[in-house]
Amino acid sequence: MYITEKRKLQRPGRRTGDRATGASGAGAAEWVRQNLGFQPDAAQERVLTTQSARVVMNCTRQWGKSTVTAAKAVYQASTVAKSLTLVVSPSARQTGEFLRKAAEFVRKLGLRPKGDGDNEMSLLLPNRSRIVGVPGNEATVRGFSAVSLLLVDEAARVDDDMYLAIRPMPAVSHGALWLMSTPYGKRGFFYETWAEGGSEWERVRVPADECPRIERAFLAEERRTLGERWYLQEYQCEFVDSVSGIFDRELVERAITKDVKPLEFD
Repeated sequence: MYITEKRKLQRPGRRTGDRATGASGAGAAEWVRQNLGFQPDAAQERVLTTQSARVVMNCTRQWGKSTVTAAKAVYQASTVAKSLTLVVSPSARQTGEFLRKAAEFVRKLGLRPKGDGDNEMSLLLPNRSRIVGVPGNEATVRGFSAVSLLLVDEAARVDDDMYLAIRPMPAVSHGALWLMSTPYGKRGFFYETWAEGGSEWERVRVPADECPRIERAFLAEERRTLGERWYLQEYQCEFVDSVSGIFDRELVERAITKDVKPLEFD
């Protein structure tokens, strides 16, 4: 059972049936400040208030992407009754960490977190909205539908097959799809979406030198310790080629042409 405090939450919009007029995100930043005690920086506020249905976030380590998206998940669940927010991560440990952050925010609402009774990693709110976390296993994720908000955490390390399996889930509900990650080479759906995704994708790039919580001295130490390649990938949002590759990916792609007819053998 939920234990609630007598506390009036700031509502972003009027309710119409099971929908909330403010659930599109316009008032999300102010809502999380007032109700969750979370103070977003400028980039995080942009993410919280976006009106885009497709968002890809390319961000430095330690920017707080899981924290800001956990706040967004709780906002969505609180303001849209009976909604489903699905969180996909590469591993059960990472999914559990995301749900832990979301549960901390739920406590800030004066609620005791509880599961939905069906999924091991889940949160159920009094308005029957759910936040459900699943690890990156394509074989076990099928079956979810009418997803209002689909979050793919550490997307660069989630398998392409998993991504293809979850993409249809927001179709009927006209839900939002967010991909967030630090780069992990020029491969996979995260890189392809960032580099070649259409205009429907809102791109958010946050390198470490634009994060107010990361000190310059720390970045200088990391650059010396990690070397240029790893530093650019981990802290400067750069998609770098694998060190095991003989040729640069872009060089290979430029060498490919459709003008040459394939050989035919009798």
